[in-house]
Amino acid sequence: MRWTVVCPYRRLEPERGVAALVGGEQVAVFRTHDGRVYAIGQRDPVAGAHVMARGIVGSRGEIPTVASPLHKQVYDLRTGDCLDLPGVAVPTYRVRCRDGLVEVAARPPGDT
Repeated sequence: MRWTVVCPYRRLEPERGVAALVGGEQVAVFRTHDGRVYAIGQRDPVAGAHVMARGIVGSRGEIPTVASPLHKQVYDLRTGDCLDLPGVAVPTYRVRCRDGLVEVAARPPGDT
């Protein structure tokens, strides 16, 4: 598995997203209020625009979420599933913090 350094953990503001290029794909990386870090695809599957890093971070119960900044569909940051439109999802990426750096794993070819 290939890991790409995105940024230092301390530079990721809570409840905000950043965009990064990982393995040739645009990825949105988020730090939630509890310090956890998630990575999903940057492309909004409904609008088709690469804007997810600018989404609104929140939660539905215990589910960490991000709402698309365009049409406000809400996505589970853990699974990528859209909570408002069944069958719609964004890809998710493995993420880790190592030596104070946030790293995201490139998706294997053909992995959707």
